[in-house]
Amino acid sequence: MRHHRVLRIISKLLIPFIMLFALYVQFHGDFGPGGGFQAGVIFGSAFILYGLIFGLEYARMVAPPAIVTRLVAAGVLIFAGTGYAGLFAGGNFLDYGVLKSDPVAGQHLGILLVEFGVGTTVAASMITIFFLFAGRDR
Repeated sequence: MRHHRVLRIISKLLIPFIMLFALYVQFHGDFGPGGGFQAGVIFGSAFILYGLIFGLEYARMVAPPAIVTRLVAAGVLIFAGTGYAGLFAGGNFLDYGVLKSDPVAGQHLGILLVEFGVGTTVAASMITIFFLFAGRDR
């Protein structure tokens, strides 16, 4: 891969903007189109692009598989924890209105937490799937 100098330079320029756009989609998702799933796919695609251009070994150094696996579980726990927090606060599962004293602020907090959990899980799952398929022996 060392002979693809243009691809390497262009990808080094694009990857930070891809990640920034993923963050925009993540945190703008409760006001418009987007959200956790879309942001997770975009964020995961930045790591996949890095792995395709620079090689699987370097991608595994940037995103170690042990940490990525923990991020999958952490995202699910954030999602489920937000749901159970509503239960413990006296509401229903994923009833965000009871998370704060103001129901509107509680809804906003709950949506942000759930979308962050979904985004984390989706991005880490995509990276894990890429590592599994790209690392298999031929």
